Amino acid sequence: MTTAGRRIGDATIGPLGFGGAPLGNLYAPIPPETALAVVRRAWDLGGRYFDTAPHYGHGLSEHRLGHVLREQPRDQFVLSTKVGRLLSPDPEAPAVQHGFVGALPFRHRYDYSYDGALRSIEDSLQRLGLARVDIVYIHDIDRFTHGDDQPRRFREAMAGAYRALERLRQERVVKAIGLGVNQWQVCRDALQHGDFDGFLLAGRYTLLDQSALAELLPLCVAREAGIVIGGPYNSGILATGAVTGAYYNYSPAPPEILDRVARIETVCRRFGVALRAAALQFPLGHPAVVSVIPGARTPAEIDENFALMRAPIPADFWTALRDEKLLGADVPAPTGP
Repeated sequence: MTTAGRRIGDATIGPLGFGGAPLGNLYAPIPPETALAVVRRAWDLGGRYFDTAPHYGHGLSEHRLGHVLREQPRDQFVLSTKVGRLLSPDPEAPAVQHGFVGALPFRHRYDYSYDGALRSIEDSLQRLGLARVDIVYIHDIDRFTHGDDQPRRFREAMAGAYRALERLRQERVVKAIGLGVNQWQVCRDALQHGDFDGFLLAGRYTLLDQSALAELLPLCVAREAGIVIGGPYNSGILATGAVTGAYYNYSPAPPEILDRVARIETVCRRFGVALRAAALQFPLGHPAVVSVIPGARTPAEIDENFALMRAPIPADFWTALRDEKLLGADVPAPTGP
């Protein structure tokens, strides 16, 4: 599944990518040697698309990812990072920030300006130890992050960061530009303001949540804007199943979500399909989706992700989900690995 690529802008990426948030010690620390082994295992199995951000561990994810990718031929992988947060050193910075445990001693501030975006990329290159990145996303300009301040932040990003990234794309410094967000509506709005190559959209087109289907995904097909799906397990529940304490959308799953996942699991058992395999493969059935980027905390999880992406799933499985009203009739099903 990692050899056949789809395009986002001038970058070609495989259907299974690498999500770098866990490398920043998201929710729990990863020993340094394990973090590097995770990236190396993804490379050894054929992974060639890697995503990170300054936000992840306040630079820790970029440091760890760059440590391994510097060993590889630069033209053999695609790397994306994000702009919108600038990091400032602070010896008093808490060890736990925004869910990252053992983050580096920096504090972030939001900056979606033109100059802020350029500085953010320069800082990222320093942390990565690389001379270029391929894709740059404007990070978290949705209401999920900014609440009532979102309209102002959106205007700032369109007037500032977008113009900076557009210039870098015109100069062929980067191959693609987009947004990295948790809500689909801001992607739709961005397409009304600028020429974006695509979006990294977390959790809004998954086996559990297809809220982006009706409006955003057809628009992306029409505009030839690719979608990278982050959070294909919806913060965990599509990996763990409907167990006590399961997480959905970064919080404990409410009863209605637990019930829906339990019903999906019933269909999985009937067809002998692993829930995680269905969750990973499902988004790629839509022509707008170019890649799915689960995170991993151990090399064994990388092995499992690659195996799950190759696992055969019968067409009747997707039909059964529709019959149970767990997928809409208009939801395209994957055609298999």
